[in-house]
This record gives sequence, C-alpha cells and structure tokens, in this order.
Amino acid sequence: MSELVFDGTVKFCDRFIDRRSRTHDQMVQAARSGKQNIVEGSMDSGTSKKSELKLVGVARGSLEELLQDYQDFLRTRGLSLWGKDNPLSKTVRKLCYKKDRSYATYKTYIENAPPEVAANTMICLIHQTNFLLDQQLRALEKEFLEEGGFTERLYRTRTRARSKGKGK
Repeated sequence: MSELVFDGTVKFCDRFIDRRSRTHDQMVQAARSGKQNIVEGSMDSGTSKKSELKLVGVARGSLEELLQDYQDFLRTRGLSLWGKDNPLSKTVRKLCYKKDRSYATYKTYIENAPPEVAANTMICLIHQTNFLLDQQLRALEKEFLEEGGFTERLYRTRTRARSKGKGK
C-alpha cells in the first residue's frame, strides 16, 4: 500500500503542485519516507524489533504528515473532503480488494480525474495504509513486550545453553 501512496503522490504532485515548490518536494519526500521506512524496518526485523518498531512508527508519522498535506490542498482550494460514507469514497476504498491490485488499479482516479477526486483518492489510500500500519505496530509492540528484542532472546538462548552444558 505504501508503494501505491508513493506512486500516486508523485503523479498527483506532478499534476497539481508546482514542481519548484517546497510543497511538491515535501509531499513526495513524505510519501517516500513512508515507503522506505517500512522497507528498512522489515529488513531490520530479524535483528532488532526495537528498530523495526521505530522505523514503522516513523513511516506512520510521515504518512500522517502527507495526509495533512492532501487535506490542506482540498481546504485551501475550496474542494470537498469526502467522508467515509461518500459514494466515491466507498468506490475507491473497495479497490483494495481487487485481485492483482497495483497502481494501475487507481490510476484513472489520480491521473485522469479532477483535483478533488485525485486528492480524495490519495486520502483514501493513506487511510488504508495507516490502518494496516496501526495493526502492524500493535502486533510488533505486543511481540516485543512478550518476547523482548533480539539481544534479550540471544541472552536467554545463551543462558539455557550454558545451563545445559553445566549439567553434563
């Protein structure tokens, strides 16, 4: 999902935000940060749950910042922010269940739609991504509390091995 947010943000910003503006750069970088921190956190998951938690949290924060940028875009242009029960919002939200979902699934709502539709589509994607990240963060926190981090698990394993060695 975060890759869809990144790809959509790049296209959205290229269409509707001046490429030389700070906002363009900030929105693209926030989307990139969301995606890259998830990737980096996943890479660290085997050795550091603490690092994974931190990076997923950073990704979540970046996407929240991006969400605010899209909401600001709508507000400052006098465009409507769709509620979750808006028929168009429901249509976009249902796209996540399509088999073989990719950026192409959302492309017409971002690249061929008016600014209000494109921004609200991106807001829907960010909300869905944040929902998944919140679930992941809860699971990571629970796992960290129950099992500890890599160093703690390594220490327990080493202590058990030493105990077995002394019993011989």
